[in-house]
Amino acid sequence: MPTPRSALAGHNRLPPAIPPPRAVFDVAAPDGAVIRVRLYGEKRPVRVFVSHGNGFASDGYFAFWRHFLAGFEVAVFDMRNHGHNPVGDPAFHDYQHMIGDIDRVHRAVAAEFGARPSAGLFHSMSAQSALLAAKELGERFDALVCFDPPNVPPDGPERAAMLAYLDRLIAWAGARRETFANPSELAAEYAASRSGRDWTQHTRAAMARAVLRPEGEGWTLCCPRAYEAAMYEQGIPLQLWPRRCDFAAPVKLIGADPARGRASPTALANRALAKAGGFDYAAIAGTSHLLQLERPDACAEAAMDFLTKVGLR
Repeated sequence: MPTPRSALAGHNRLPPAIPPPRAVFDVAAPDGAVIRVRLYGEKRPVRVFVSHGNGFASDGYFAFWRHFLAGFEVAVFDMRNHGHNPVGDPAFHDYQHMIGDIDRVHRAVAAEFGARPSAGLFHSMSAQSALLAAKELGERFDALVCFDPPNVPPDGPERAAMLAYLDRLIAWAGARRETFANPSELAAEYAASRSGRDWTQHTRAAMARAVLRPEGEGWTLCCPRAYEAAMYEQGIPLQLWPRRCDFAAPVKLIGADPARGRASPTALANRALAKAGGFDYAAIAGTSHLLQLERPDACAEAAMDFLTKVGLR
């Protein structure tokens, strides 16, 4: 059972736009990892869970998940060794442990605040972890919305594109800058990058604050670059190419735009996965893999439409 904390615990880590959580508590894994869960919104009939992609943190997605605060109870958490969580043993920084974390967080929130219908809204690495958890541990969520999971196809041109994409990310993450004088330096790097230039200025600032922690006289990445690179590398042999019939609960794939110029390989892979697996699917026009940071309103609307369709709104 998690130990509830004051709603102000950890509040000094939140960007100004994010309201204080109603409750904050830690969920401990058997290997010693700690997952800090923040609960937002009033008690509602339906609860949504939100998490993020590799190397990022959920506070940086606030422009997306703020849309759910009025109608849902929102449980926000970072994947192990990211964001609000302490850095643990690298030997346990892998998909198998993240699968257990998602299951453990869902059960802990239900035990502490009551069981109710729930949906998982997960991006990239956390979406892959949620799909694997549903297949391996049983389905806890009544619906899953998976934003652009970077699954590698078993064959075809999309497979080659994804393998090359992950190889590039492994090299980039392994060499990325780890320390900063302040978060504004990282926000400026986001603004200058191909991926970050389409984010709003507020999102760049919020994400920079979410993925850095104070250390000494400066700031350092919450998720060490070696951990980030390791997850990209683990994505190559993951063999996650499911079919809709593998899941009892509804699943929606919301992908990056495959028609965009220089489309992300993940956009092409998700279109292929939806076709091969028979998934409910939508692509968000004009977006890359970081679609919730680029068009948060459109991503929230697509997720809301799906939750309405399956009776969770």
